[in-house]
Amino acid sequence: MLLDMPGQAPSHCGDCQIRHRAVCAKCDTDELQRLEEIKYYRSFEAGQTVIWSGDHMGFVGSIVTGIATLTQTMEDGRTQMVGLLLPSDFVGRPGREIAPYDVVATSDIVMCCFRRKPFEEMMESTPHIAQRLLQMTLDELDAAREWMLVLGRKKARERIASLLAIIARRDATLKLASLQGKIEFDLPLTREAMADYLGLTLETVSRQISALKKDGVISVEGNRHVTVHDMDTLLQEAGDDTDGGILS
Repeated sequence: MLLDMPGQAPSHCGDCQIRHRAVCAKCDTDELQRLEEIKYYRSFEAGQTVIWSGDHMGFVGSIVTGIATLTQTMEDGRTQMVGLLLPSDFVGRPGREIAPYDVVATSDIVMCCFRRKPFEEMMESTPHIAQRLLQMTLDELDAAREWMLVLGRKKARERIASLLAIIARRDATLKLASLQGKIEFDLPLTREAMADYLGLTLETVSRQISALKKDGVISVEGNRHVTVHDMDTLLQEAGDDTDGGILS
């Protein structure tokens, strides 16, 4: 469905809050104008499926606001969340017509979409887009490798802290904010979704969040508003050093 909620989508690419991180980040004025010609916005409500696995994809695009999940379903019906799509993350793959995963809106989301064929043609003639998409793809590969470590080696408390650190960093980057001092953000996932993504039980997620609160690492107002009192401390809880590397 086309966007019908005024005020949630930027009126111009230059005003977009994800402009500095999205696939168009390196584009000049002329290139942005060409993107405007093949661009449209779509909105989805929380819980709505954006793309079904196996669907033909007529578009690619970026999450502007909100969060979505990538989910894979096995033959026996079991499902596994295999990724998160946060603001500025790219949806779809140029050159691939069929969607490999279900994409489901976890919160209300707005997407900046591009018609796939014209976007693929523009990639061939616009190095700035191809270069940025390659950079984003390599970043996604690094994130996937890091997540393998989180799920394969880290304890429950470290997994929770790792997820909070990832979301805090992304939120600060989008806001062009410092990672020093207190960092506040709205947690985009329910505890049930966190449990699914982290391979933990709901009870374990709730218990570990309470422990991080008790130890003064974070504060939580309501169910979702999180304050990280010191990023270095959170990274230590995640088993990472202050540069984001893994502690030996």
